[in-house]
Amino acid sequence: MNDSQKQQAISILNEIMEYELAGVVRYTHYSLMVYGYNRIPIVSWLKGNAAEGLAHAHKAGEMVTMLGGHPSLKIGSLLETEQHNIGDILRESLVHEKNTLAVYQKLRQLVEGSSVVLEEYAREMIYLEEQHLDEVNKMLRSPGETKPFSI
Repeated sequence: MNDSQKQQAISILNEIMEYELAGVVRYTHYSLMVYGYNRIPIVSWLKGNAAEGLAHAHKAGEMVTMLGGHPSLKIGSLLETEQHNIGDILRESLVHEKNTLAVYQKLRQLVEGSSVVLEEYAREMIYLEEQHLDEVNKMLRSPGETKPFSI
């Protein structure tokens, strides 16, 4: 991996950190805004996503420092929509997760064939993000609906 690729990788990894940290804030906020009969399992799921996002941000930061870079202190953009029913929360989650997945894919494309560590890291994270997207997509479907949800 040449110096230019390394700097691009650091930049993308910092972008990943920012998205993941925004996810931590987003899921923590959502967990506070859930009301109703199904609150307990949904809040638990949201808190789990916040914890996972923090672990993902930390892992991206470790990759940044492995490359000799400086981890970002920024957080990705946060938009307060004031929409707090479960469907709205899940739809916003779906958009956030798709955006995060796109950044991991950008990293994979950059490092493919030039860094086994970064390529495997990107592939692992893409795998996890795609699983998470599927989980959210299934939650957005009506009971009995097999056709994937689309925004």
